[in-house]
Amino acid sequence: MDDIRKTIQAFGCSKFAPMEDFAEGKVIIQFEYRGRTVQVEASAKGYAAAWLRVNPWTNRMRRTQKEHEKRALEQGQIAVWSILRDWIKGQLTAVEPGILSFEAAFLGQIMLSTGETVIERVTSQGLLAAPKEDRP
Repeated sequence: MDDIRKTIQAFGCSKFAPMEDFAEGKVIIQFEYRGRTVQVEASAKGYAAAWLRVNPWTNRMRRTQKEHEKRALEQGQIAVWSILRDWIKGQLTAVEPGILSFEAAFLGQIMLSTGETVIERVTSQGLLAAPKEDRP
């Protein structure tokens, strides 16, 4: 969290607010740059589910399935902070030399006056084409 704060502060952002939603297993970061509020979310539960697909529980393990799932969620809670840090830093690094505009880098995460992000609005309006196939 401190690394994210330092990165966006050095870039010139004026506000920063981290939040954890324990019930949903999400980390939410909001920051503001030149009047544009950005909200980025990452799911620790989503990471844990992906981790469990790669590291499934077996009865040969020295822990119960419940303990294994708890460990996966703990891994996810750590990993999402690192993922967000790296992603935000990468986007801002692309903005600094003009590779991307701020709006292009964070378009999906920019907050609208309604309180929803651009991607939430686009998705709710059905403006995105359905994916051709699901990922494995």
